[in-house]
Amino acid sequence: MQIFPEILSGVATPEIGQETKTKEALDLPWNVVVHNDPVNLMSYVTMVFQKVFGYPKEKAEIHMMEVHQNGRSILWSGVRERAELFVQQLHGYLLLATIERTS
Repeated sequence: MQIFPEILSGVATPEIGQETKTKEALDLPWNVVVHNDPVNLMSYVTMVFQKVFGYPKEKAEIHMMEVHQNGRSILWSGVRERAELFVQQLHGYLLLATIERTS
């Protein structure tokens, strides 16, 4: 069996790039935004805000009305990982939610 050195010498070594993030981007808080939808009842949305965020009924109702009247409400701001967790929980209740960087 013959080994061809030109084939072996052509083996590329992968370069591993490093992802860089600026300190500013890491420090920015992220907003959890809930968007209006025509499906869920207002009482249901209020209950979800109470369960997910631990809001008292009055605060949950204020956010629910903001979603209803303005089409969206910022429910929480903080680190990205926690914001993503909140969005996943809201999706579990079938609410339309996203995260966005604060400006």
